[in-house]
Amino acid sequence: QVQLVESGGGLVQPGESLRLFCVASGFTFDYFRMGWYRQAPGKEREFIAAVSGGGGTKYYADSVKGRYTVSRDNAKNTVYLQMDNLRPEDTARYYCGRLISWDGASRATADAWGQGTQVTVSS
Repeated sequence: QVQLVESGGGLVQPGESLRLFCVASGFTFDYFRMGWYRQAPGKEREFIAAVSGGGGTKYYADSVKGRYTVSRDNAKNTVYLQMDNLRPEDTARYYCGRLISWDGASRATADAWGQGTQVTVSS
């Protein structure tokens, strides 16, 4: 069955970096576009980044553009989210999702999620 497992979260100080990992199994990974989402307490889940199946097309929400980088390694069935210059407002639980629709910009729908990994940015 489809499985997505995120890791790499943690507690960091403002300005520091983290790299998140999402390992996929149970489907043909390079057929699917993949997205990253985050959800802070009391807020809706936010679509923040996506990458096409071959890795050539990427999207970033304005809130993370210039600080986050999404990439994938299809040989390892893994999608990454490099997060630099982290801010307290980046604190959230981060999820990867398998996209079944994506307009190449801010509209996307995922049909499978991982359990998420917590990122906390605090001094």
